[in-house]
Amino acid sequence: MPHTKVFETVDNLTPAYIDVWQDVCNIESPTDYKEGVDKVGDYFAQKALQKGWQVEYLRQKKAGDAVCITMNADAKAEPIILSGHMDTVHAVGSFGTPAVHLDGEKIYGPGVTDCKGGLVAALLAMDALNQCGYSARPIKLLLQTDEEGGSSLSQKATINYICEQAKGSRAFFNLEGHTQGEACLQRKGIITFVFTVNGVEAHASRCALSGANAIAEAASKILEIEKIKDNEGITCCCSVIKGGTTVNTVPNQCEFKVNVRFATAEQKDYICSFMQSLADKTYIEGCKTTLTQASFRVAMELTDKNKALLNDFNSCLEKCGIPTLTASKRTGGSDAADVTACGIPCIDAIGVRGDKIHSAKEFAYIDSLNQSAKRLVAAAVYMK
Repeated sequence: MPHTKVFETVDNLTPAYIDVWQDVCNIESPTDYKEGVDKVGDYFAQKALQKGWQVEYLRQKKAGDAVCITMNADAKAEPIILSGHMDTVHAVGSFGTPAVHLDGEKIYGPGVTDCKGGLVAALLAMDALNQCGYSARPIKLLLQTDEEGGSSLSQKATINYICEQAKGSRAFFNLEGHTQGEACLQRKGIITFVFTVNGVEAHASRCALSGANAIAEAASKILEIEKIKDNEGITCCCSVIKGGTTVNTVPNQCEFKVNVRFATAEQKDYICSFMQSLADKTYIEGCKTTLTQASFRVAMELTDKNKALLNDFNSCLEKCGIPTLTASKRTGGSDAADVTACGIPCIDAIGVRGDKIHSAKEFAYIDSLNQSAKRLVAAAVYMK
């Protein structure tokens, strides 16, 4: 099948899919708002069912229900996977009402780039391929629901489902926001540690005699953590500190959280050992610290499979006259890391192009919807 006919169909469908983009981003879907996340999933599922495609749900009690949409389910070749997440980070109402607005060049709203825009581009590509009679491979669209929380709300059930559905695939394209000219092959892993510091409560006037200030103990540990910031790819941020009741009382307990990002498994082992040794260390007599791990995301390390996939993908792009992409790395976490860790060939950040993600000013460039869809079409048509 020549790509030219499919590209023409993408062009014809794009105005309607800009409306779809607005629809799904106007359905506000913070990670912990199951009703909203499920509405987004149902929106995509209904579009797929209208086209006769297969739809499967992974039902969840707390997280949104993950969705697997399959086009050409009976085709025998290795499938191509398109995937992204439907959840966003802001509370409902943070973007105003309606949540989405457009100007001549950009679309603004929750998830327009991260990551609903990429999902809309995938659906546009699949629709164009379908209308042109494409049948060479199954194309799966996997909709993730609690990526922004590292799949902790589902206790990793959703990302495990994504990886299971992707086994045996020819290529996995993760639809996070795209940077012009780049394809992401490396991502940081993330661990959130919780330090709970216990001391001895006392009146402030007697703290030197009978108290053990948990706040002071925590501060000493935080200063040690700050020393390893930006150490060979490791970054640490003490992002949440809770403790104390009144200004004239030494508290008996406080808590602080540390967000750590790392590039390799070796760095992960080092940071876990460092944090445990810091928790075991006592700076103020009478204090004791307990360390727990609140969440974990594996790093996306550079692999031969992913490098080979990028080479193949670039060959597909060249055949379509689309600029090729160079390998890049990012500091944020991503589901692409779990997929890569499962041995599945994966390229990240192939969605729409925008900026200001994780802020109330998030936007995407409207023309990038068409561009993203055509990159995905190129892979489907020419991937061997």
